[in-house]
Amino acid sequence: MTSTRATETAVTDENSLSTDSIFETLSNRRRRYTLHYLKQTGKPVSIRDLSEQLAAWENAVEREQVKPKERKRLYTALHQTHLPKMDQLGAVEYDSDRSVIALTETIDQFDIYFDLVAADDIHWSQFYLALGGVATAIVATATLGIQPFASLSGFGYALGVAVLFTAVAGYHTFRDRRRVIGSANTPPETTFSPPEAVATPAGTDTAADAATDALDD
Repeated sequence: MTSTRATETAVTDENSLSTDSIFETLSNRRRRYTLHYLKQTGKPVSIRDLSEQLAAWENAVEREQVKPKERKRLYTALHQTHLPKMDQLGAVEYDSDRSVIALTETIDQFDIYFDLVAADDIHWSQFYLALGGVATAIVATATLGIQPFASLSGFGYALGVAVLFTAVAGYHTFRDRRRVIGSANTPPETTFSPPEAVATPAGTDTAADAATDALDD
């Protein structure tokens, strides 16, 4: 089996990735899509199968609608750039001779890192802070005897606040479960900046993707 993994630098112990390795893996969308698809299928896949599914997600079409040119573009980028890098970091096992990719036992370590802010999501810490501030202001206003807030009993306010926070927390929990790798039909998207220690100059991965795509065109 042909493997480029450098476990002595990417893996902190037998079944654990370093934080830098995790963030470097997640810093590229195609790598995130790869992890999602591998966990979704639950078994090793061929690079042809993987590239076709990633092309479908990138172009927002069904797999049957993926054009050969689109699949080839993904195939080249995965084979030349992303899969060797992910294998080196210890995130996947890439057998380049057989063109087969499989997850490693470190996959569960990535789940917590997807509890980040999506491009179309809200900052939950700020939302809970604002919600708590509003509830506190209403209760304080009622305590001062200002109408109509003073007409509701303390029990009523306690019940209202409890129901409100339970409902919001329930939605937040549902949203987080859908953002776990492999849990939904389409990959969860996140926007974040990896630590400076693993940042690549001038967006190396993005530039590599663009160069590969240009060559295929």
